[in-house]
Amino acid sequence: MKKLRGVLFSLAIIALTFTLAACGSKGGSSNGESSFKSELKNKGELTIGLEGTYAPYSYRKDGKLTGFEVEMGRALAKEMGLKAKFVPGKWDSLIAGLGSQKYDVVINNISETPERKKAYDFSAPYIYSRFALITPDKSSLSSLKDISGKKFAEGTGTNNERVAKKYKADTVDSGDFSATLSLIRNGRVDGTLNSAEAWYSYQKNNSTKGLKFKDVSNEEKPVEIKAMFNKKSPQTRKQFNKAIQALRKDGTLKKLSVKYFGKDITENDK
Repeated sequence: MKKLRGVLFSLAIIALTFTLAACGSKGGSSNGESSFKSELKNKGELTIGLEGTYAPYSYRKDGKLTGFEVEMGRALAKEMGLKAKFVPGKWDSLIAGLGSQKYDVVINNISETPERKKAYDFSAPYIYSRFALITPDKSSLSSLKDISGKKFAEGTGTNNERVAKKYKADTVDSGDFSATLSLIRNGRVDGTLNSAEAWYSYQKNNSTKGLKFKDVSNEEKPVEIKAMFNKKSPQTRKQFNKAIQALRKDGTLKKLSVKYFGKDITENDK
């Protein structure tokens, strides 16, 4: 009997050990989820900052926000088990708002730079933006080397402005793509360095008569477009990256890219 009781006691200890291990495992998972959700500004929501003025990324149609980054934001939030909440604002206020945790993430056609990386974290890339030189159709400008000293319309703080200045163009502020093209048509600027995908989207529903387009990817590499996070939100960024991977794998990113840009720009080799 003593021997039997000893065996039973040993079995009970083993069973208890497995039970505690299982509970510890569940607790770790729960703590990880709590850590991610405790970083959010609002319970059950992914608060997304964007400008909402730059088609086809994010813009208003019939008064409602739409665009590639808007639909992608909704799909990512859903994949994370959340509801997307969009908060439009000007570029400078988006950066400041992220710093003060007004948003969980900013999704606004952003690239990672050394300066930005010092203060913020970035997601995995979701699209690759190609640069395009857009000028009057009779312009002699044919490469980035030609734009030095020329007046170019660019959005303040954008990749386009950065590269235009790199090639020594004189830039004037114009964040709206349609308005930028009007400036070119009216002869108020010599051209713009802009994203090829913005041009593809525009020409689907608008005339490009009087304008000349040239992809200059051979001179300036495509830009990895990423979402930007506060450094105090590492778990949110981790879950966001998992969601990007899931949407890439199931074809959602490609589908949205073709819908808004007319082609798949979610892969670097396309």
